[in-house]
Amino acid sequence: MAASPEPSAPADAGLWQALGWTPTDDQLAALVALQEQLRLWNGRVNLTRLVEGDDFWIAQVFDSLWPWVPLLTAPGGVPDGLELIDVGTGGGFPGLALAIALPTARITLVDSVGRKLEAVRAMARSLGLDEGRLRLRCERVERTGRARDCRGRFDRAMARAVASAPVVAEYLVPLLKPDGLALLYRGQWGADDQRDLEAAVGVLRAKVDPVQRRDLPAGRGVRHGLWLRPAGPCPAAYPRAVGVPQKTPIAPGAQASAPGA
Repeated sequence: MAASPEPSAPADAGLWQALGWTPTDDQLAALVALQEQLRLWNGRVNLTRLVEGDDFWIAQVFDSLWPWVPLLTAPGGVPDGLELIDVGTGGGFPGLALAIALPTARITLVDSVGRKLEAVRAMARSLGLDEGRLRLRCERVERTGRARDCRGRFDRAMARAVASAPVVAEYLVPLLKPDGLALLYRGQWGADDQRDLEAAVGVLRAKVDPVQRRDLPAGRGVRHGLWLRPAGPCPAAYPRAVGVPQKTPIAPGAQASAPGA
């Protein structure tokens, strides 16, 4: 039987220089351990194909963290007790990477696939991530957005590779505190995408910050970060029932006075 690959750190410090944030020795060790755990569980659950080399360090870790560098490097430090939620966490990204990078944050990971979430739970436990600050919910996010212990609770909400931007906005905005922020990770982004997202957030009583653009190292592609912030209370009609946001995304011309709003 072939030996499993050894855990590997980034080839050199260039990755962190490109990111603009450098992990501590303990954080780097945790990221290396996360890669090994991902290898272990990926063979059982098929979490992701992005496990080795640049696939892990750039397409997973770097891509998870780059929109957060202004917070990670803030002069006053990261505020204690930030409440974050990662919607559709899948194999644990970006949530587990952020749990390592933001050791004082409390993070909720949501996924509707139980076997994936159990793998993420086991990985987090192996990494020694405090269960008091890491919470897992196995459910559709439309239910999360209506749960009393989640709606309007979070300082930051995020989703990576989950659905179209208007759909993700409907998932995330109801979860935010009045001064919270939602992050949509996107690949390609254009004028039509921007128009559709702005239409959706208008209905949700939110607004879009200027788009962040980033070229990943080693020619791994272009990424965009879309930050949303509430402009008022999200209408009670949103998120709609399970499956409806994806089947019928909020479209240009929709009105904020939807039934039940």
